[in-house]
Amino acid sequence: MAREDGVVDLELDRAHSARMYDYFLGGTTNFPADREAAARAMTVFPSILATARINRRFMHRSTRLLAGELGMAQFLDIGTGIPTSPNLHEVAQGLHPRARVVYTDNDPIVLTHARALLESHPAGRTAYVQADVTDPEALLASPALLDTIDLTRPVALSLNALLHFVPDDRGAHRIVDRLKDALAAGSTLTITHATPDFDPEGIRRLTSAYQAAGTPGQARGKDEITRFFDGWDLLHPGVTATHLWRPDPGDDATTVTSMEASCYAGVARKP
Repeated sequence: MAREDGVVDLELDRAHSARMYDYFLGGTTNFPADREAAARAMTVFPSILATARINRRFMHRSTRLLAGELGMAQFLDIGTGIPTSPNLHEVAQGLHPRARVVYTDNDPIVLTHARALLESHPAGRTAYVQADVTDPEALLASPALLDTIDLTRPVALSLNALLHFVPDDRGAHRIVDRLKDALAAGSTLTITHATPDFDPEGIRRLTSAYQAAGTPGQARGKDEITRFFDGWDLLHPGVTATHLWRPDPGDDATTVTSMEASCYAGVARKP
């Protein structure tokens, strides 16, 4: 957060979900508070390293589909997290060099990585917006967003590993509905979301560990997650365990278990 003197407080004394996720992916942009919270999470839910990496592979697959097969040229990635290459814009612009990508996150340390986030293909463009998904109006009105993507044309909205940090009392479904309403016909919505459906006790312990570290959360069942896509057309195979969503040939879909994934994934298109 920015202080009155303009200096950004990186809040390194408290754990943050984005930096914990970076740790789970083997990154280096994490600090003692993050690592301590991550260690507690790993103790109560040992599959979390696999869960994070399965989720990351889904992001790569779904982005390739959107930029390649569907020809999506504009992307809005909310809850970006610490850049881990290949990031979304690298995947998208590798297939669609003119793609424009806007990243947003509420972790102030992500701002320090904006240079990596902004290394666009020369034919395309990327931008970064410091914003919180719980204030969608401010996010959608950001000059950096509006200068980069045209909301009157289709946009691929990504909410990967984000909504389980937005409990019902913060209006998760209302927020997603507002974001969907702002997008043109032909836009897409991509979601991954933690679920208790495959390991209820493990996810209960994991949610408690995050809450103890100061990060509220709410895992949701398949029906609740599917509701986020209401009114849009789900692409095959619908809402399914993350590793089972269009696995690549030779992928680990047959060796990974749904308990390890512990997330649902889906992609839908606005009619």
